[in-house]
Amino acid sequence: MRRSATASLPLPSAGPGLPNAGLSTLRKLLPYIWQWRWRVAVALSCLVAAKLANVGVPLVLKQLVDALDLKAGDPRAVLAVPVALLLAYGALRVSVTLFTELREYLFYPVAARIARQVALQTFDHLLALSLRFHLERQTGGVSRDIERGSRAIHSLLGYFIYNIVPTLVEITLVIVLLASRFDGWFAAIALGALAGYIAYTITVTEWRTHFRRAMNEQDSKANTRAIDALINYETVKYFGNEKFEQSRYDENLRRLEKASIKSQTSLSLLNVGQSLIIAVAVTLLVWRATLGVVEAQLTLGDLVLVNALMIQLYIPLNFLGVIYREIKQSTVDMEKMFALLSTHREIADAPNAQPLAVHQGTVRFESVSFSYEPARQILSEVSFEIPAGKTVAVVGSSGAGKSTLARLLFRFYDVSGGRISIDGQDIRAVTQASLRAAIGIVPQDTVLFNDSVEYNIAYGRAGAGSEEVQAAAKAAHIHAFIESTPRGYATMVGERGLKLSGGEKQRVAIARTLLKNPPLLIFDEATSALDSANERAIQEELKSAARNKTTLVIAHRLSTVADAHQILVMAQGRIVERGSHAELLALDGRYAEMWRLQQAGQDTLPAP
Repeated sequence: MRRSATASLPLPSAGPGLPNAGLSTLRKLLPYIWQWRWRVAVALSCLVAAKLANVGVPLVLKQLVDALDLKAGDPRAVLAVPVALLLAYGALRVSVTLFTELREYLFYPVAARIARQVALQTFDHLLALSLRFHLERQTGGVSRDIERGSRAIHSLLGYFIYNIVPTLVEITLVIVLLASRFDGWFAAIALGALAGYIAYTITVTEWRTHFRRAMNEQDSKANTRAIDALINYETVKYFGNEKFEQSRYDENLRRLEKASIKSQTSLSLLNVGQSLIIAVAVTLLVWRATLGVVEAQLTLGDLVLVNALMIQLYIPLNFLGVIYREIKQSTVDMEKMFALLSTHREIADAPNAQPLAVHQGTVRFESVSFSYEPARQILSEVSFEIPAGKTVAVVGSSGAGKSTLARLLFRFYDVSGGRISIDGQDIRAVTQASLRAAIGIVPQDTVLFNDSVEYNIAYGRAGAGSEEVQAAAKAAHIHAFIESTPRGYATMVGERGLKLSGGEKQRVAIARTLLKNPPLLIFDEATSALDSANERAIQEELKSAARNKTTLVIAHRLSTVADAHQILVMAQGRIVERGSHAELLALDGRYAEMWRLQQAGQDTLPAP
């Protein structure tokens, strides 16, 4: 298999010894390889055949040299060389290439498919992790870890499965030939060189492993900082911090440069030592063979055979050193990738979880308590009901816990106490996919994919046609704007939708949710980025969309929720007032005070 820099599947951390790490990795790769066992077996047979042919080449060469030596002095010596030996020599040379390429043809698709499976497994696992993980992670570092890890699978499979064993077979064949055809010194020298080579390679490679780990660490940090700066391009420009971001990026680049120089220098030391061991061994063996020829105990063909066998031994032995180095480096490369794969899924479906069955759509929060961190309580004993087909609004100051209600209903987090149910079904007992399929949300902070406007709206329902997308856009009052752009619905929105204004992004989000048309709706400050004229127009569309749907509205502007079936006023994670708009005004409490301030244009409550 072609050697690529690479990585793979659930793999061990870079431990001190190759055997345990290798066996652990192979055990995790075996289920994937087993799916292709017959193709792998044939490919392995081709490789073994190539190795046998490779070892056979010096044997035929010896016969040719001896045949020529016997005819020395005869001008027709070349003609006396058996034609069969020449044909055998050529056939063996061709066979080596033929079987090697046949192995490539058979095995490369296997490695490519396994690499695809592992990459998909990692991606799926990341999507299955909790919101807490994604809020805490650094995208640049994670993407670089996955990139290095997924590439490593090709070399890992190639080195472990199709190079180590055949190389050891070839070394064994060479040593057996030396021991059987010559005296014991030949085999002893070869074995001594092999032992010294392996010991030196393992020792030096273990020593230089931490240089590779340091390189990866700085590489990930540099990539993270670069991506953070590019994603937040406008913020960097607002504050004129280009030089600051360059210096932060360059700091990690300098550390990466230093670590890479140490890694390369130590690699040179390893290569020199390996070459020295082999050179000494070859010199000793040729010396022994030369003595044998001088003493008439060996023929010239034997001298050629010994030299050819040592060259034959040197190539796979040197390659074995490369294999070990690459495996260790791949192990280091894959450490973080498999740390991601082993990351605990905080939110997982319960055993035998059933799909959510929405009959009417009644939502209940029953004594719900929650905290993101133990030291900071967000919700305390919150209880309320959203009757089927009704709208309940939640208002309050920033930090009161309003948006947390939406996150809990989506089950991005599990409640610390109490429960949330839909039509009597605890949302922890149903599948997450069915729960989220039943809920549509227009978030306060809309983030779009770096694709077309049509793609972002159609994301609400896979397979929706262009007419349905346009109908949703018209309902969200963004169709006219889209049509006014040069490319219409093919207009690209840019990274995170930065080419659109806040109001335009929010209307795309509204269209996306209207297209999804779920039985349950959440509007989290759904019109906060719109001007008054568009807000009034879209409010009517949202009311129409929410008709006969169970709806939770999280709002800052009280005028947008005055028609709600019930309004909940939250403060410090508790519901302090509840009732209709008229009832709360009559109560003359916190809600009435908020209403008066907003009506007078003196709203001092920051938007959540």
